[in-house]
Amino acid sequence: MTVFSVVVYSMLGVGSLLAAGRLALGPSLLDRVVATDTLLVIITAGLAVYAALERDPTIVPVLVVVSLLAFVGSVAVARYVGGMLMRSTDDDSEETGLGPAGAGQSPPRSGEASS
Repeated sequence: MTVFSVVVYSMLGVGSLLAAGRLALGPSLLDRVVATDTLLVIITAGLAVYAALERDPTIVPVLVVVSLLAFVGSVAVARYVGGMLMRSTDDDSEETGLGPAGAGQSPPRSGEASS
């Protein structure tokens, strides 16, 4: 094992520990989704580093599968959360972990027409 591989694997390990901490402690659903996506990216990067250092081309199909799973999972969760935001009201915002739709928008300033 070279110094380079030790440094790269330790950086990936620290990143995965930080993402796992966010996954466990994240106050909202979106924090946990981002942490899960980050973990999948770190797994993909670790597999790519292993394939490059060991010159093992048999890992490439595994890289493709993990990347596709990460993409499809992110899109599915984004569509699910988008549907939750469209149906959310002030009463159930604490239950979903998301604020009501449009909660982040600022009120119109004086002199501006509201749509």
